[in-house]
Amino acid sequence: MPEETNHPQSSPSSENGALNDIALAVVQELRRSRRWNIFFRFAWAGLFLLFILIVSLPDVESKGSPGGNYTAVVELDGEIGPGTTASADNVIGGLRDAFRSNARAVILRANSGGGTTVQSSEISDEIARLRRKYPKKPIYGVIEDVCASGCYYALSGTDRIYANRSSIVGSLGVLLDGGFGFVDAMKKLGIERRLFHSGQHKVAFDPFLPLTPSDRRSMQRMLDEVHQQFIDAVKRGRGKKLKKDPELFTGRFWNGSTARKLGLVDEFGTADSVARDVVGADKLVDFTYRPGWLDRFASQIGASMAHVLTSELRGQNGGTR
Repeated sequence: MPEETNHPQSSPSSENGALNDIALAVVQELRRSRRWNIFFRFAWAGLFLLFILIVSLPDVESKGSPGGNYTAVVELDGEIGPGTTASADNVIGGLRDAFRSNARAVILRANSGGGTTVQSSEISDEIARLRRKYPKKPIYGVIEDVCASGCYYALSGTDRIYANRSSIVGSLGVLLDGGFGFVDAMKKLGIERRLFHSGQHKVAFDPFLPLTPSDRRSMQRMLDEVHQQFIDAVKRGRGKKLKKDPELFTGRFWNGSTARKLGLVDEFGTADSVARDVVGADKLVDFTYRPGWLDRFASQIGASMAHVLTSELRGQNGGTR
């Protein structure tokens, strides 16, 4: 007969002891995990506060120091229009800070193909106002690669304009993009336009309706008036420096050398050479408006929220695009 093996029976007390040990180990592990979580939270919070402190410290090199011998620089870079880096609000804000500073002079460094007439006009008007308010602080325009159309509108009010021989300067005209017309195409396809409106000229730019001679004359008259305002501003800013050339305000553009002959540019130079040789203060201090990290963060959050809301709306509409 096979031998019977007797296994020792576990007593209730030993089982309870094992369970207690396991429970104690779990509790200790949870405590360790909680302590590490608290540590990492404080560490991240400390890093975040340190980051805020660093970005909040004033940048002496970007805003200058009281009594310093320097030349202020404001950038006009890119398209001039609402919501852009070179918007009137941003450029004017930088110019005001620069004129209020202890800088010996201000340089408006431009690299722009132009933009809206209104924004360019606002910058030009503000330059004229600041020159009257701070008559002892000159402002010089310095053109880099290109300064055309609205960019030159803005720069024309500065004391002197400098450029490179190869800079693109000019395009002193005004345009209005009227889009495309599809009237004949609709006739061929047999498509009928159904548009209800009140006001004879309310649909002047509708691409599916013909442009009437009256609307065309009205638009051209408005453009001519705006163009004349542009011309007056340039002549007011440049004065007798401008040569009497019939091509000057036709919308043509030239290189820096020809622009100098036409009186659109005074001399050749860069921001560094103007600060060194003209102002006599070769240290350049940037007063250009730069969006802070909070602005960028808010913008990103706004874009993210818009994306989430759009996704939710699409989901509620059955996932259609």
